[in-house]
Amino acid sequence: MGSLPVFKIGDLEINLIQGGMSVGVSGRHLVSAVANEGGAGIIGGVALGLLHGYSGNYAKGNARALRDEIRAVRKMSDGVIGVNLMKALTDYESLAEAAVEEEVDLVINGAGLPLDFPKFLKGGKTKSGVIVSSLRAARLITRRWEKRYSMIPDVFIVEGSKAGGHLGFAHDDLVSGATPSLEAITRDVVEYANGFDRPVVAAGGIYNGGDIKRAREWGAAGVQMATRFVATRECDAHDNFKNEHLRADEKDIVLISSPVGMPGRAILNPFLERVIEGKRYDFNCRWKCLRTCDSNKSQYCIIDALVNAARGNLDKGFAFAGSNAYRSTSENCLDSDGKFISVKTLMERLGDEYEMGG
Repeated sequence: MGSLPVFKIGDLEINLIQGGMSVGVSGRHLVSAVANEGGAGIIGGVALGLLHGYSGNYAKGNARALRDEIRAVRKMSDGVIGVNLMKALTDYESLAEAAVEEEVDLVINGAGLPLDFPKFLKGGKTKSGVIVSSLRAARLITRRWEKRYSMIPDVFIVEGSKAGGHLGFAHDDLVSGATPSLEAITRDVVEYANGFDRPVVAAGGIYNGGDIKRAREWGAAGVQMATRFVATRECDAHDNFKNEHLRADEKDIVLISSPVGMPGRAILNPFLERVIEGKRYDFNCRWKCLRTCDSNKSQYCIIDALVNAARGNLDKGFAFAGSNAYRSTSENCLDSDGKFISVKTLMERLGDEYEMGG
């Protein structure tokens, strides 16, 4: 039986990073299962208060729910766990404070430049990860951290254009194919990060063990994977959400313009078809969760849509997914009893694929 190579982020030893999928996709069950198999299990840290029924002050509810989720995972695993946070969130600071105070092993920052994240660390045990889509972004963050905080990110996660969810590239470049390859960005950032003795992790379109092997050939220490973990038994999303991956053809994986103000990649369904046709869904903005969202101009509330999807109501939401989501089929994601495979089984398969090169 094959196994994935282990790499280090500071004193943390892991075999991969499971991408943090919000809202409610990578929660306590998926995260603890990945951590128990030697990976870094990453909680999707967006809008957990809404997902778990907190009302009133949503920012406080989100931070409280995040603490609850971290503590629940700790009871289920003594492995490496972390939180994925979007810099674009209006409650980003309270979530960052909560994650660090709960002493998660790793906070991964995306959807914006986390130029002042080190102020939350205060010499604690939590390691810092930044998602970048260019060498320029890696340099900008590093220079700011060095100058203001005498720190450098503990790990650079290079996310290419084939990732799911919100993407750090211009929409027109994604459509035209003008974005640089993951290999090219990874090699650039590896050369840069080597000067600081920091690992680089490749992400976006990583689907099997062969992809992991290729990423290591580019100089990456390891990979971050998200999409392939959706169609597993422990994934916290409803089975209806998981089945979206099984039913999707390659043509169903589409680019959308998100209310966040960034392009995103998702699985086309009737909800999104209506959005593309110009329909506006009526909604009440309970709190301005994203700095860049204008609720007066948005066609729908993205948090509502993602919560609905995670709960299985795809008539009122949709599933974000990476470009390879269509490769998840009943043949490779279901066991002989017709149930979703376990994370343990998936990790074993990834190890075998890595050994075989694909």
